[in-house]
Amino acid sequence: MGSSFGHLFRISTWGESHGGGVGVVIDGCPPNLDLTEADIQVDLDRRRPGQSKIVTPRKEADRCEIKSGTFQGKTLGTPIAIVVPNEDQRPEAYTEMATAYRPSHADYTYDAKYGLRNWQGGGRASARETIGRVAAAAVAKKVLKKLAPDLEIVAYVKSIKDIVGQVDPETVQFETVESNIVRCGDPSVVDAMIELIQAVRSEGNSVGGVVECVARGVPAGWGEPVFDKLEADLAKAMMSLPATKGFEIGSGFSGTTMTGLEHNDEFYMEGDRVRTRTNRSGGIQGGISNGETIFFRVAFKPTATLLRSQATVSSEKKETELAARGRHDPCVLPRAVPMVEAMTALVLCDHALRQEVVRLPGH
Repeated sequence: MGSSFGHLFRISTWGESHGGGVGVVIDGCPPNLDLTEADIQVDLDRRRPGQSKIVTPRKEADRCEIKSGTFQGKTLGTPIAIVVPNEDQRPEAYTEMATAYRPSHADYTYDAKYGLRNWQGGGRASARETIGRVAAAAVAKKVLKKLAPDLEIVAYVKSIKDIVGQVDPETVQFETVESNIVRCGDPSVVDAMIELIQAVRSEGNSVGGVVECVARGVPAGWGEPVFDKLEADLAKAMMSLPATKGFEIGSGFSGTTMTGLEHNDEFYMEGDRVRTRTNRSGGIQGGISNGETIFFRVAFKPTATLLRSQATVSSEKKETELAARGRHDPCVLPRAVPMVEAMTALVLCDHALRQEVVRLPGH
């Protein structure tokens, strides 16, 4: 099972939704960085369930424990192991799913691949797996702070279903996003989004949307040509998150309606810095950052687990009905925001370290 990600800054996540716990092992973190559990907890608190009236009510403190890789509050350069215990386990709520496949969920495909699956909350297919990613990203941000002090990553909900916020990627602030429970960058549409999420939840239904993410202050030169292009690694990172169905960077698909003259980002000089007058490239050209703001969008489908009857098939290959129980997000978008930020930090940290190697004498 592909549970590892990255090259020089490499993470391996482990654990199931209703097992003893979840966590991550980080390899490649440089030594002598200040790191405590409190540094990691900030982002885990943004990801955890039960934080508002529009997310799953599962009650988990998600308190992390650093088991290795630090000494006296500093990283050692050795593997860092982080553990988060599962506390609010209710596997009995998923007994119907032991034999009936949830439509559009990973239940059937895990069975098809492995011949068995952990049906308690989805096992590894649960978004609870992302705890390890978010914890690792808190460490990655420490590395980035050293290598690129001006770098800033801000993700936010751009749209939910057909409600679309108007957000300027160049000026949107983290504080604005965190000021509302939807984590939308446009406060004027927050109430409408909350009403929509509550309405679909009351119907036992779900809804999807788009998260947009910006990375400001990324130096020019990060990334690799051909297969490890920066946008290719970002795309893989985002599409590895649960419930993702689309990725586009810069102008994205809308760029196909333009001519080359309309789409090209003209260069100019700002002092001794090369700049572009527009940013339809989304801050990346030829797979390498150009120093402009990186911005992209990630599409999240409606949550597959619905609290209402649906036609499905059982593991005995018989047609049946399934009305799921348990605790589920009616919309994954608010909790997906820190996940998108986390994967962005992991990709940028890995490429920052790779660039440090390129810059070494003799390379």
